[in-house]
Amino acid sequence: MKVVLQRVKNAYVKVDSKIVSEINNGLLLLWGIEELDTEVESEILINKILNFRIFADENLKMNKSIIDISGEVLIVSQFTLAGKFLKGNRPSFVNAKDPKIAEDMITSIVNEFSKYLTIKTGSFGAMMDVGLVNDGPATFVLTARNGKLVDQAD
Repeated sequence: MKVVLQRVKNAYVKVDSKIVSEINNGLLLLWGIEELDTEVESEILINKILNFRIFADENLKMNKSIIDISGEVLIVSQFTLAGKFLKGNRPSFVNAKDPKIAEDMITSIVNEFSKYLTIKTGSFGAMMDVGLVNDGPATFVLTARNGKLVDQAD
């Protein structure tokens, strides 16, 4: 399971040229679910993101979490994060979770985040335009695999 996390001043999702979700001051999460992913990986990533200290404190140091700043979160399902691209020139998405199961998992993820913060979402399966003003910029890629968080440098 992979999440591209972007600290944003604002972000939105449009479907058919209409804004369907919009946030200010928070996180845009592009969330990719792979075939072998389970709720365990979801829980690991949710916990990390809720406690991830990437917002500035009074000394402009990254010491505050999304909960500390009462920020908003926009979650967008992103199956292309499960793409394989080493062989050939066109990505393969065979590693992506079945769409119905992935949609249920995204719903569970949204419900869990909703216990703590204001959550908005994209439109699962729709062709979306996603816009943002990246704050910093601050962008992180988080991966959970086989029940644990994986460092991208490994």
